[in-house]
Amino acid sequence: MTANLQTTEKSLYETDYILWVETNLQHLKAQDYHRVDWDNLYEEIEDMSRRERQSLESNLIIILLHLLKWQYQPEYRSGSWKGSIREHRRRVNKALKDSPSLKTYFQDILAECYANSREQAADETSLPLNSFPVNCLYTPEEILDSNFLPQ
Repeated sequence: MTANLQTTEKSLYETDYILWVETNLQHLKAQDYHRVDWDNLYEEIEDMSRRERQSLESNLIIILLHLLKWQYQPEYRSGSWKGSIREHRRRVNKALKDSPSLKTYFQDILAECYANSREQAADETSLPLNSFPVNCLYTPEEILDSNFLPQ
């Protein structure tokens, strides 16, 4: 019977994710551990961390991209860029508040995210890549400061 439950649960995982989550949550709350789809639950927990990190990277790249565009194309500054910077700062700050362990990860990925932003800024502005400094001009505090905009 246990094999049938696991097959049913796995099938549920593949066919109705939300129902799978709710069903496994009920099993966990009831301490009915033999009915929990452990294999998929382990994968989901691993994926949660990966998704949080990918989200942090993506938001950081967007902040850096718009800071570079703001600084190196002042004639094109817009409320859209400013709004994007504010929104993505809000997302990063919330992620860091909710998961303080991401602060170390933020420091670890800053240089790589800046390199990606620099390349994208060159693509989007049509400015030569060497127009943008190789090393990030902005401190982590400035990147996350809702009032900071480079001049």
